Amino acid sequence: MKRNILDIKGLKVGQAENKEGRTGVTVVLAEQGAVCGVDVRGAAPGTRETDLLQPLNAMERVHAVMLAGGSAFGLDAAGGIMEYLEQQGIGFDVGCTKVPIVPGAVLFDLANGDAFCRPDRQMGIDACAAASDSILKEGSFGAGCGATVGKLNGMDHCCNSGIGSWSERTENGICVAALIAVNAFGDVLENGTIIAGTKDENGNFVNTEEGVLQMASKLSFAAGQNTTIGVIATNVKLTKAQAQKVAGMAHDGLARCIRPIHTTLDGDTLFCLSTGEVELDAAPVDVVGILAARVTEQAVLRAVKAAQNEKF
Repeated sequence: MKRNILDIKGLKVGQAENKEGRTGVTVVLAEQGAVCGVDVRGAAPGTRETDLLQPLNAMERVHAVMLAGGSAFGLDAAGGIMEYLEQQGIGFDVGCTKVPIVPGAVLFDLANGDAFCRPDRQMGIDACAAASDSILKEGSFGAGCGATVGKLNGMDHCCNSGIGSWSERTENGICVAALIAVNAFGDVLENGTIIAGTKDENGNFVNTEEGVLQMASKLSFAAGQNTTIGVIATNVKLTKAQAQKVAGMAHDGLARCIRPIHTTLDGDTLFCLSTGEVELDAAPVDVVGILAARVTEQAVLRAVKAAQNEKF
């Protein structure tokens, strides 16, 4: 096992970034199509095609999921992903062409680099061209290039973050994986200890949750300038409704290691892809959901640890 999202057969991950501008794109390609659900918990999301993923709506399968920096500007990168896939003959067949279905979500990294350097159509194309089913870089790559955590005291007192991935497999062949770009307002904790987050003037960690409570009467943070986004994937055959439930359970993994989470300052969004390789008599939604929370937590920890080992 690779112990990342590439353990899910049929998926590829491509990334492109601008290290100087501190922003980038990550794309998860499902060239044969995959059932997709989504759960948006943050109050300030930047998303694309999420309405299409609701169980009552018609489209069953997607061909890629995009994660990007650049705030709402970064949604432009999805156009490049669509262009690339259409040229490969991948998409929903409408007779005259094939329309790639590409939902996505963005995070806010404009204040961490060049605010005018944003993921665009070409960066989306470049991410697709770099897609691999064998190599996945973690840390400050793709959508995690400009990610940070711990913004209570502003950008001068936060920690670099990034993108991370992890997978788990059961004895009967169920595999669940997560790929998470971590750009939270809150702190990241491992076993109850802050490992990345808000720092004080001396470089020591400050508990963001407690800080918010102490500053309750004078909070003046700008909404939507954070956001943790990601993709959960499983080889188990799920319906759209079941995939949506798994995406919701995966948010438990964020809550275990990011505090606070799902605030008005974040747009936390998780997608769930099902490739359908393993078909069981009764889809074990609870098993997949429990594993989804577990791999999500580990992916977050790997994201910040990988970024902390890098130098800019």
